[in-house]
Amino acid sequence: MKYILILALSLFSLTTYSQDNETTSEITTYYLIRHAEKDRSDKTDRDPNLTQAGHERANNWSEVFKHVTFDAVYSTNYNRTKQTATPTAKAQGIELQFYDPRHLYSEEFAEDTQGKTVLIVGHSNTTPIFVNTILGEQKYQYMDDNDNGSLFIVTLFDEKKIDQVLHIN
Repeated sequence: MKYILILALSLFSLTTYSQDNETTSEITTYYLIRHAEKDRSDKTDRDPNLTQAGHERANNWSEVFKHVTFDAVYSTNYNRTKQTATPTAKAQGIELQFYDPRHLYSEEFAEDTQGKTVLIVGHSNTTPIFVNTILGEQKYQYMDDNDNGSLFIVTLFDEKKIDQVLHIN
């Protein structure tokens, strides 16, 4: 509940800033998470499914995001990321879209998501790189392989970039 309040207050303060500003600009907000807990029983499986705990976390993410209205939900095309993103996409009535983890935050992606609120589900290496690419700086390192609860929020408005990381477990 504490995290939902923090998210709501963050969004409210940005909306208030925009309304008070004489020239209202578009606000783009990205929520980036890593996939939930994956099945590690077969080391040769390059596309594992989520574990039961992972499915529970994916459903929990949907609850965390229930007060955020997403315009789009993106995932890489791997079982674990799709399974993490699906509960939120379904709850919001949004079709899951895919992005190539080798081409993060392209000019086309930036244009397609400008002025929108977007959830992006990735991996321990791609999620921080995606955030860094949006920010235009090398601020975040790869995530620990057991970190399934970090939430990166990046907001763009008036040539400003604001980022924060919440840990939701």
